[in-house]
Amino acid sequence: MSSEKINIFDTTLRDGEQVPGCKLRKEQKLAVAEQLDFFGVDIIEAGFPISSPGDFEAVQAIAALVKNATVCGLSRAVMKDIEVAGEAVMGAKRPRIHTGIGTSDNHIKFKLNTTREDILERAVAAVKYAKSFVEDVEFYAEDAGRTDPEFLARVCEAVIKAGATVLNIPDTTGYCLPHEYGDKIAYLRDNVKGIHKATLSTHCHNDLGMATANSIAGVENGARQVECTINGIGERAGNTSLEEAVMIIKQRFGGQYHTNITTPLLKSMSILVAETMGMPVQANKAIVGANAFAHSSGIHQDGVIKHRETYEIINPADVGVDQSSIVLTARSGRAALAYRFKEIGHHLTKDELDVAYVHFLDLADRQKEVIDTDLEVLYHEKIYSMI
Repeated sequence: MSSEKINIFDTTLRDGEQVPGCKLRKEQKLAVAEQLDFFGVDIIEAGFPISSPGDFEAVQAIAALVKNATVCGLSRAVMKDIEVAGEAVMGAKRPRIHTGIGTSDNHIKFKLNTTREDILERAVAAVKYAKSFVEDVEFYAEDAGRTDPEFLARVCEAVIKAGATVLNIPDTTGYCLPHEYGDKIAYLRDNVKGIHKATLSTHCHNDLGMATANSIAGVENGARQVECTINGIGERAGNTSLEEAVMIIKQRFGGQYHTNITTPLLKSMSILVAETMGMPVQANKAIVGANAFAHSSGIHQDGVIKHRETYEIINPADVGVDQSSIVLTARSGRAALAYRFKEIGHHLTKDELDVAYVHFLDLADRQKEVIDTDLEVLYHEKIYSMI
């Protein structure tokens, strides 16, 4: 059985850019968009065109630049928003308008001060109007994670009839547990008439640290598009991390699903976004963090040196990392010390290693990490005389 394609919808330049301090200039957005296209992203959400003249110009420029990916502009279910988004993406090879409205009772009552029936009418009107500009229209049901499933199904059915090609089911507040979000996608898959005419999409936030898990649960239950950002940046605690979602699909569902992402570019893509947006990646970040393939415990180091897969489920090269790192600390053992000495050109005998290890531990207790220059000094001061 051939694997099914999971489309990767990157919203780094829209949801990611909403992070305080991450606003980009047009030239920066173009540079990131060009790399996202080369990287294999299927859809690039280039921005929110109505939000400012600068964002409109950036989306328009990205639409003209991108060669392969669909270029998407966000809008509210407001006719002027949709009109401006349509104009912004008009020059794209594959244009899309992403429009929608809140569907949870919380949003209907407190944010929009209206009724379910009005929401239904506005959703349909927005999709119909967007279809007058582009064929590819994505509808988002904001706060779908807290929306009554039956009403959500009614909205989805109505917008499909109006011409929606993609249904975005956002866990806007990061509220859902994975099984709850998966069940919501499955309910729509099984209960929305005409669901085969549209692609179900996940868009999960990380308020409770479950954005990636929820997205994968969505895929397992019928979603075929994952909305995500590089490094998981985004509103509040962030969005689903692209690198995590892509590598989970590759490592755990390789025979069932696939993406078009060139995974050896993940690390460089992460660095580009971190540096461009001024948002450093935490060291223990999965896949692209500085410590993702670093080992400092002696037990782990010995295992990795003997057979990498003992403690690494991903080959570092698959995500663009040169090799695993053996970091020398007071928790490191003889095997790691011998390995690092060998790496810098010194092959120690057992007796030399025993002597080196005693001095190494003394040094390691006095500083956080022992680096190559420390080893060179240790070698010449304590070992060289033994040769």
